[in-house]
Amino acid sequence: MKRRWSGIPFGIACTLVLVGCGGTDQPATAPASAAASTIKPVSAAATDTLAHYDGYGDMRFGMDEAAFDRASFNKAWAGELKGAPGPESTCFYKTPKWVKSPREFAFMFEGGRFVRYDVGTAKEVAPGGGRVGMDEARIRTLYGARVEAQPHKYVAGAKYLRVAAPQSDGVVVFETDAQGKVTRWHAGVPPQVDYVENCG
Repeated sequence: MKRRWSGIPFGIACTLVLVGCGGTDQPATAPASAAASTIKPVSAAATDTLAHYDGYGDMRFGMDEAAFDRASFNKAWAGELKGAPGPESTCFYKTPKWVKSPREFAFMFEGGRFVRYDVGTAKEVAPGGGRVGMDEARIRTLYGARVEAQPHKYVAGAKYLRVAAPQSDGVVVFETDAQGKVTRWHAGVPPQVDYVENCG
């Protein structure tokens, strides 16, 4: 008479036990979908900008004018920039031809080197996510303890919000109005980034 195990023939029960235990020495792996869900996408605000603490696009602070022109050739302005130094100045701005006023968007050069860029439009996003139209509270939320506030030189109640780069010499300065709204900003390297009157 064949032995039975809980109503199952003994031979079948042994087979079931062996099959059930056969996979125990294989490492457990999470489904691909579970692993993928742990990867967080990069914020669009962090990637969809050409503005950097150390330059703009492929143009880096410290480049001479010729190297800057080569690096900027494939941008929207196709390398066509207007602006040249005056007869008695080593500091000047270059702007794309579509710019109506240098206050909108301009690149500063001093001593033949690219040292700063100025932005007066909400179209451009600063490194770290700031932009024209934000209030001081939002800037402080984005940049935390790195924000240093200084009183505006000409507008009562307005400020300069200076933000040093985490790991380089670059600095971003947000200029606010008396109500605390950012009206323009610029990025560059000292001492030019701290010029209040553009080239002076």
